[in-house]
Amino acid sequence: MRTLLVVLAVALALWLLALLVLLVLGKRTHARELAALLPNLVKLFRGLVTDERVPRGSKWLLGFAALWLVSPIDLLPEFIPVLGPLDDVVIAALVLRHLVKKAGPEVVRDHWHGGDQTLRLILRVAGSPVPDERT
Repeated sequence: MRTLLVVLAVALALWLLALLVLLVLGKRTHARELAALLPNLVKLFRGLVTDERVPRGSKWLLGFAALWLVSPIDLLPEFIPVLGPLDDVVIAALVLRHLVKKAGPEVVRDHWHGGDQTLRLILRVAGSPVPDERT
């Protein structure tokens, strides 16, 4: 439990540092998107789990990923700088890619509460075609 708290504290400190750097650089829009990213992802995944358009197997996979992310047992220990959270990031990206392929980018768009630029980045990471910024 102590390791998990340390990991959360380090992650929070890095997140706050990134926000501060963005604000100092005058990138307020990016800072706002970063500040809202985690709550928006939680809303996205909650919406995808309850959406009938998402296959049941994909919902189980999403549940597995959620358990993986909160589990203190990882392939790479969290206290290893940079590499520690890497397995969590890979699992999250693979599950998101699977969800976009199975349910479709439209379903992800329907449940996304953040900015369009962040959604385009998420879809690009998931391997989905990304529409022009004008659309």
